[in-house]
Amino acid sequence: MTKRRGAQDLTGEAPALLVVGAQDVAELGEELAAYQARFAPLFGRREQRAWAALYLRGLLLAEVPRKNVEALALRLCGAGAQAGRTVRALQQFLGEGAWNDDALLAEHQRLGEETLGEDEGVLLVDGSDVAKQGTHAVGVARQWCGSTGKRDNCQAGVYLGYASRAGYTLLDRRLYLPEAWFDDAHQERWRACAIPATVTFQTKPHLAATLVEGVMRAGRLRARWLACDEGYGQDPAFLDRVAACALWYLAEAPRTTHVWPVTDPATGQERARPRLWVPPRVASRKGPQPTTQRLHPATPPSLSLAQIAAQLPAAAWQRYRILEGSKGPLVADFAAVRAVAVRDRLPGPEVWALVRRPLPTGETPPEEDERDRKFYLSCAPPDTPLAELVRVSGLRWPIEACFAESKEELGLDHYETRFWRGWRHHMTLVILAHHFLVRMQQRLHQRGGAVSSTATAQPSTAAALDTARAPGHPRRLDALGSDAAAAAEPRRSALPPARRVAPAPLRCPCGVGLAALSAAAQSHGLPLSPQTAAAPASGPAATTMMSRCNTRASHHVAYRGVRAPVCCRRPWPPALLALLLSPLRAFPNSR
Repeated sequence: MTKRRGAQDLTGEAPALLVVGAQDVAELGEELAAYQARFAPLFGRREQRAWAALYLRGLLLAEVPRKNVEALALRLCGAGAQAGRTVRALQQFLGEGAWNDDALLAEHQRLGEETLGEDEGVLLVDGSDVAKQGTHAVGVARQWCGSTGKRDNCQAGVYLGYASRAGYTLLDRRLYLPEAWFDDAHQERWRACAIPATVTFQTKPHLAATLVEGVMRAGRLRARWLACDEGYGQDPAFLDRVAACALWYLAEAPRTTHVWPVTDPATGQERARPRLWVPPRVASRKGPQPTTQRLHPATPPSLSLAQIAAQLPAAAWQRYRILEGSKGPLVADFAAVRAVAVRDRLPGPEVWALVRRPLPTGETPPEEDERDRKFYLSCAPPDTPLAELVRVSGLRWPIEACFAESKEELGLDHYETRFWRGWRHHMTLVILAHHFLVRMQQRLHQRGGAVSSTATAQPSTAAALDTARAPGHPRRLDALGSDAAAAAEPRRSALPPARRVAPAPLRCPCGVGLAALSAAAQSHGLPLSPQTAAAPASGPAATTMMSRCNTRASHHVAYRGVRAPVCCRRPWPPALLALLLSPLRAFPNSR
């Protein structure tokens, strides 16, 4: 292998960063109505369809500090005499509603195939944790919390994502129940959270493997690769289950992981492969004939991934530019060797051992440079080009971007439900809301509106996220560092000015003044202006009201006593208003 001059640029192979945010959705009422219609038949009752549409619209549009049930209900339906009843009905729909979110996720995956699917698609596995104050919510325990970077009281979730050259999205989720929740002391909380009796303890890699197997068995989405971090890559059982799904994994692995290189790392000469044997029975001993296979004594010693990287010659390394961010490109050197993996101290499958090292600088001590190296294992075929391995290794950031965008824009971590079903329902609707933003970004691009998958700069956040982890812990932090957050927060700043999505104007062009809600709205902490002005009448059954918004002015149309926001610049279609409002008149049972 000869070293190439310069760095090969792979930034064009990465998906475009999501730049359409919740503030850009106000003018997309028709598209949102059509999107909701794809999922409406999956709800068994008309009331469930209406509450789901309301909650999804609240995640996308409501301008409230926290997007919990109470805030969304009061913001979208008003704070009148029926406010308490509305809140309770929406809480019941989310926490106890008997609607099948697995069916919604199945349809979502079919939509994902339409929007993002490609033969070289990459499944992504990672976890996201939400810190909690109390101890009564389902799955809460003192454990490692990625959002705070330490052991903390939190809920932990395992998520499956998808990335292609067209974009990225989340596909499925599982709540991790710590082993302590299965003892007798937690049975009271188990019943209070309505956890199904069929739930058994599963580790995070086991949950992730179950998600992967479900998606591949259903066949709704094309995928060839799976990428994951060290927390999952260090579990051989997880890797073998992924390989059994006909996927090629590229998993980050600890530097201490041992393999048997097929060739000598320093010279490139072929090494003796590890062999199995059954030791013969010693003639002087009695007993049965040995049958257990063991490692042959003539097998060469295995090497750790760090030892292999230290022995590689300069000619083995090739330089690639894998990400383009606002702070500059992420460029690194890569090398790959074929090796035999270790399974229970015996030879396992043949794999690729991939090493990434930062660019050498005269100021970095050698020991620090070695600590910054990253190691991967992959079951890809022997003829896989190094550039393809490098491309997939740079596709770990999309699932972190999904978490960041869903938390900042859609309230992924704002839920306050304690129930097992409530956690699943909330995460399902957040996943649907995020994918709506992905679809709208593509729609705007097709109309010549905003984003180019090749021209969009990739986030320098990816490099920061890739290294933002607590010392000695295998999992990355969900919480971004200050530099990473600064690069990721606006996200539109990474785009050329001509390609940015123009936000809605701050003032309503129709000229309607502000109108105050009742004191009940202020008592619930709604960010509404106390200023008042006359609003034009629009008939005995409907009045118009406008409340302060951080990014735009928005009307509230009151229909038969229930209020819902309508964009001033592009009103919601009457059919959508009828769908959202008519089932809510009497606030029926949401189940």
